[in-house]
Parts: sequence; C-alpha cells; structure tokens
Amino acid sequence: MTALAIETAAGGGAVGGTGFAITANGAYAARLVRDSREAAWFPERWTLDGPEPYAVPLPGNQPEEPGTGVLPMADGRVLIQRRVADRHSFALLYPTGPATGELPLGAVEAGPDPLVLLPPSPDGSCAYALAAGPESSALWLVAGGAFGPELVTRLKGRCSGGVWLDRTGRMLALDRELDGRTKTVTVDLERGGEVTELLQITEDSDDRLLLADADSGLLLIRSDAPGHDRLGWGVLGSALPVRFPECLRLPDAAVTPFAVQPGQVLMPESCAVALRIDAAGGSWVGVWRPAGRHLHQLAAPQGWLTGAGLWTPEGVLRLPYVTDTSPCALFDLPAPRDPEPAPPAAAPTPAPPAPARPVPLGQAPLTGRRATPEDR
Repeated sequence: MTALAIETAAGGGAVGGTGFAITANGAYAARLVRDSREAAWFPERWTLDGPEPYAVPLPGNQPEEPGTGVLPMADGRVLIQRRVADRHSFALLYPTGPATGELPLGAVEAGPDPLVLLPPSPDGSCAYALAAGPESSALWLVAGGAFGPELVTRLKGRCSGGVWLDRTGRMLALDRELDGRTKTVTVDLERGGEVTELLQITEDSDDRLLLADADSGLLLIRSDAPGHDRLGWGVLGSALPVRFPECLRLPDAAVTPFAVQPGQVLMPESCAVALRIDAAGGSWVGVWRPAGRHLHQLAAPQGWLTGAGLWTPEGVLRLPYVTDTSPCALFDLPAPRDPEPAPPAAAPTPAPPAPARPVPLGQAPLTGRRATPEDR
C-alpha cells in the first residue's frame, strides 16, 4: 500500500487536531488513516524507538468511522474510541500476526457533549477523555481503571486543552471557561480530582496553557493580558512575570508550540521549543529558546504530518512524514544555534526605567495548594 493511497483523519477523534498522537516517552504513535482505494478507515501504529520507524496497520472486523479516536499506549497497544448508537465504546488494539487483537474496556453513555480523548498520560498505562458542556465538564478515566471507564470528576464550566504537568500522570491542567473568562486549572488525579488554580495573569484576561515541560518547568502560554492575544512563557512555581517575546509575533501567521525539549532539568530558558507556523502559503517549522530570543524558521519535510513531532534530550527535533516512497519516516532536524548577541553600542544618557507591571503565574499546585471557591 503506497502512501499516496493513505489519508489521515484530521480532527474528529484526533488528539490535538493533528491526527497523530505520540506517547509521552516517544516510543509509539498512532493515527487513523484511510485506504482511498477501498474507502476504509483503520488505525495505524508507528514504532519510533527502534533503528528505523515502522508502521503496523490495525484494521478491525469492519471499517472505522472517520471520527473514531485513537491513542497510543506505552506498551504498544492502541486505544480506540468508537461511537456505537448511544454509547462511546473503548477497546485496546494490538497486532496478532496477520490479524488485530482487541480487548474491550467498556463504554460510556453518550450525552449531548462530545467526548474527546486527552493527550497520552505520562505513565503510559492510563487514558483520559473529556466531555465539555456549557455549564460543566466531565473527566473520564477510559483506560487503566479496575472496572472499565470511571468518572474521575465533574468541573464547573466548559473545559478544554489538556496538558500534563508531571511525569507520573497525576497533575492534569485544563483550560476552564467560567463566568466569561478562561483560566487554567489543575486536576489532582490522586486526590479525587481536586481542582486548583494554576494560571491567572490578570483578573480580566483569558489565559490558556498550551504546553508544559516537567523537567525544566517551562510553560508555554497564550493570553490576551498584553492587550491582544500573544504567545508567552513562564516557569511553573516561579514568581517571575510571564514574558511575551516579540520574536514570536509574526504578521499574517499563526504560531503554535507543539513540542518542548526534555531533559533540561531546572534550565527552562535553555529548552528548545518547536512551533508550527501556519500562513496563507502553507505550514512550516519554528524553533525558539527563551534565552535566545530568536525564532528560527525552517522548511518542514515533504509529507510532514503537520503539527506533530518530538524532541530528543540532545536537541534533535524528529518530525514524522509520509510520502509515496516513505510511508513511515522521521526527519531529524538538529536545533539551530542562536546567533551571538551583537556587541553593545555606546549607550545614551540613561533614563530611569519605567516600573514593570508584574503578570505572575497563579500559585502552582506542585508548590502549594489553593482550592478555587467554585470547586470546594
């Protein structure tokens, strides 16, 4: 089967809207694809941690629907979410020679709100899904429980996003819209789904958490606190203000982070961040470090599964792509070096600096706890 005959399901049940989800340890990935010659949708698992990446198709007894959700697990199995009548049915798929094995996990009754899989948990053995309504949101454990899908908690407000803050799969951050404002909160999965505030730059701003790195504490944030929607960064547990680099503002282009370099323990400013840049002319890759204050713009490989990728601790960005001759491949892109700062010019007579208006992160749940009044 050539790659030209394969189509990826973008959106629908896809995590992050890319159609390609990667485990937290970078070992496996999964996506929903279609053989256009047979018009049949099926899950496909990629193995990424071997000498060369390779893909294994996991077709079931009948074609899947294009909105079917898939999520890779750390043991190589793939979680599948199917809509069957008035239920969301979950199962684990795995290759068994020429066939596909399937382990049913149970079902969740379908309500009026879509049930969407969240990004893979860092522990690799659990999977979560979120049903967000206008007044409240339900967080479900759909794989890894003792007796099938379990309701973890209900949160006031409409929740979205889904960012893991640690490497154990305990602290989950969600963006919650409540009383006309969006703020990031955390859900402690070991304390019955206890909710605490994480991100509030100003009382009147909409603040969303896009990515987090557990090793360094680096947070990538989108907020309108500077007066309009901007991409910024902060550090988990820090009292320093959130910063909004000017180099991340591009005219007529959207900039979205999708991967952070791991392994930079306690060095958030040294982390390389991969960004997806979308404009009228197409999509390409950006690489930026907080310390460098420079955005490198780089061409993506042909057939890039746009918005998907992962970093090695050594600073190599691995981008999955599909072409006619390479149906399963990774393009390795070493992070470019930042330019050396220019020597300082003769400075004019200094003037007193204007006082900076701090825009601190809210109290981080890993350094202290403050329950929100709505969730007590």
